[in-house]
Amino acid sequence: MTASRPGIKSDLKKVDAHRIAEAEYDDAPELTDEQLADAVVARPATRGRPPSPNPKQAVKLRLDADVIAAYRKTGTGWQTRINEDLRKARKLPTTKSPTTRKTG
Repeated sequence: MTASRPGIKSDLKKVDAHRIAEAEYDDAPELTDEQLADAVVARPATRGRPPSPNPKQAVKLRLDADVIAAYRKTGTGWQTRINEDLRKARKLPTTKSPTTRKTG
């Protein structure tokens, strides 16, 4: 730690080494049947984007360098645009959400 931000003034090794004695459990009373009946089980919140019903598949595809360069020049989302163009070429239905084309 730096002089402006001193470290913890505690002996963490001593804290880690401490084992709870049976007598220490007396500090917390046992839960009653009524308390247990009123308890609510909390589930951890899900984080991130929800799973897609139609997930994309990662594939290794060899394309000409000039094709890749042309798509990359279009900016963020170039791989999605390749997917859209392949769908159009094969006359497959388009996806529900259109891609926002950003350049830069």
